[in-house]
Amino acid sequence: MILDSNNHSVFSLYYHLVLVTKYRRKVIDDEISEYAKQTFVRIAESYHITLIEWNHDEDHIHIKFKSHPKTELTKFINAYKSASSRLIKRDFPTVKEHLWKEMFWSKSFCLLTTGGVPIEVIKQYIQSQGQNKREDR
Repeated sequence: MILDSNNHSVFSLYYHLVLVTKYRRKVIDDEISEYAKQTFVRIAESYHITLIEWNHDEDHIHIKFKSHPKTELTKFINAYKSASSRLIKRDFPTVKEHLWKEMFWSKSFCLLTTGGVPIEVIKQYIQSQGQNKREDR
């Protein structure tokens, strides 16, 4: 496993983010997705976030990214949603036919942690800590 680090910590923080269009309108095509992706990369840089993977359907996007421990994820997500909504509506006027108000994204989002080890394995590892010392007594 490759770990990231900064001055005081070592970490591996990967997330899966799903953003859905307002009213689940089917407005995302390849061009809008690529535009939204480039906007994500540009904004993410100042939050110490790195894009790992991106894909979309007509009404939602899936993003896998990694971040630093101090990253304020909700702040970043809201900044991204706000900026990308404004820019997409400005540069893709046909979207306004389906989403006539200011919002492009739904207010909600789905954010999941990801990693290389299933939760159950981590749980068992934590529970087993100190067992060797107890058995030696």
